[in-house]
Amino acid sequence: MTVPVVPVTRPTAVEPRRRRSNSFGRGNPLVYAIALVVAAVTLAPVVYAVLGGFRSNAQLAADPVSLPDPWVLSNYANVITSSSFWRFALNSTIVALITTTVVAVFGIMAAYPLARYSFKGREALFLVFVLGLLFPLTVAIIPLFLMVRDLGLTNSVWGVALPQAAFALPMTVVILRPFLMALPKELEEAALLDGASRIGFFWRILLPLSGPAMVTVGVLAFVASWNAYLLPLLVLSDPASQTLPLGVASFSTEHAQDTAGVLAFTSLAMVPALVFFLAMEKRIVSGLQGAVKG
Repeated sequence: MTVPVVPVTRPTAVEPRRRRSNSFGRGNPLVYAIALVVAAVTLAPVVYAVLGGFRSNAQLAADPVSLPDPWVLSNYANVITSSSFWRFALNSTIVALITTTVVAVFGIMAAYPLARYSFKGREALFLVFVLGLLFPLTVAIIPLFLMVRDLGLTNSVWGVALPQAAFALPMTVVILRPFLMALPKELEEAALLDGASRIGFFWRILLPLSGPAMVTVGVLAFVASWNAYLLPLLVLSDPASQTLPLGVASFSTEHAQDTAGVLAFTSLAMVPALVFFLAMEKRIVSGLQGAVKG
């Protein structure tokens, strides 16, 4: 008489992983609560400024935290029709575009040999860029101003854009280097076998593939330049060349009694950088993920 053999099923390692992933996907309520609190604290000043621009000074004095009743559109209309606002915005746009261009071009040119070439002192040279993260622009603001003045770049967009780009390069190289290192070496070997030079591989293959990382560093440089205040304050003394943050400070000083108008001016000054950052949010995350994986 033969006894039937019953196959014994052993628990695989996939099931606990699935359970862990499902539990991780549901999330911890405490994490969501902390995230909501952080989001509320971050967005509350922005929402207050935007809504405050739709109120009158009398409404703000009577009840500072209520909704507009009625909604006043004249504050934003006065800012939009003001020539000084558009002059400040144009100056900020020019400075931000120059800064972004310089950061992207010189950043990729510095990160490429540090990522793809093997030479003596490569890690030490990269360490110089890493140490540059420890020195913000405010530390060297006085000698930097003296240098800009001696070069005759005061009241010039180049006097603001070039120093900002120089201090943004360390972060740019730190982000781009691991991203470029993660690109397969087989691509470079195949390109060299096909007769491409190192520069040809850089322009035709590596540069298009590094688009997400380039977008990331470009957006970060643009937003940082748009919000810069201290360096433009020292370099740009001529009102015709001042940027939007300086325009906000000047408008607040001249219209100190018009709180609603100041809130409207401030809200419109925040909109371009905020919209640009939110529109590029997914590209920034993908670029940073590629840098972390590298």
